[in-house]
Amino acid sequence: MASESVSVLFKLYCLTVMTLVAAAYTVALRYTRTVSSELYFSTTAVCLTEIIKLLLSLGMLLRETGGLGRCRSAVVSHIFRSPVELLKLSVPSVVYAIQNNMAFVALSNLDAAVYQVTYQLKIPCTALCTVLMLSRSLSRLQWFSVFLLCGGVTLVQWTPPLSTKVQVEQNPFMGFMAIAVAVLCSGFAGVYFEKVLKSSDTSLWVRNIQMYLSGIVVTLIGVFMTDGAQVMEKGFFYGYTPWVCLVVFLASVGGMYTSVVVKYTDNIMKGFSAAAAIVLSTVASVVLFGLQITVTFLTGALLVCVSIYLYGLPKQDTSRLQKPSADRDKQKLISV
Repeated sequence: MASESVSVLFKLYCLTVMTLVAAAYTVALRYTRTVSSELYFSTTAVCLTEIIKLLLSLGMLLRETGGLGRCRSAVVSHIFRSPVELLKLSVPSVVYAIQNNMAFVALSNLDAAVYQVTYQLKIPCTALCTVLMLSRSLSRLQWFSVFLLCGGVTLVQWTPPLSTKVQVEQNPFMGFMAIAVAVLCSGFAGVYFEKVLKSSDTSLWVRNIQMYLSGIVVTLIGVFMTDGAQVMEKGFFYGYTPWVCLVVFLASVGGMYTSVVVKYTDNIMKGFSAAAAIVLSTVASVVLFGLQITVTFLTGALLVCVSIYLYGLPKQDTSRLQKPSADRDKQKLISV
């Protein structure tokens, strides 16, 4: 399953959609958390996103199996008769739920461009989790890009944008702490899900259904633990506007494409997508929120983009180059 090949056109399509969704989601979420007078409950938005992703995955599984009967058999076999697998996929769903809620907190206290650039710390975190959990190695260039990324993010935090049109009370420290938690969650959950996904031939959409079922339970608990009293008083959809619905839709589509990326794409595509999303969200912040960007901020953003590109460059697999020569040496010794 992990070895399935896809066309360049499909990768280009994924790249385009990922870039547009990431940039649009960041700006739209920022807008809904800072402009609206009746602020909606972020926990309900996260829960609704999980429900939509579950429905989308069921639709994709129905298409993949080619019939309602086969789809039902797959769901019964892998969901209801496999509680261990369901429990296994509950781990990333819990972590992703925490990550999504932290994103709301961060974007309520930081500008979209600052959030987008700082959030790229998920790359070194993911790299570390990949080395520890998947026993993979990184080249010197990739580790260099990790430190270059940290330098760029430091510049972004050291001198943040001067001012915006948003007239709400913000707490930058809380915003950066929320990003830190989201980064750790993103790195761990992404690598964990990749390990589960590529360690068996189970359908991608079955894995998604297993994860989103647990995610719905987790997020519902979060709704009633965090905003239970207010939700009961004002309603589940209090404060929802067309913009909020757009945020939920973008989050759902983004989550679906994340799973597709884990299965089919490589670091080069993800790097270009992340870098392009930074540029687009920054331009949108200037236009929509009146963001004033300093030279230091631009320098940090540039370093982040360069480091993302360098991290995505393929490294040379020296083990494959050395093995044939070693085998030839053995043959020579045997012949002698």
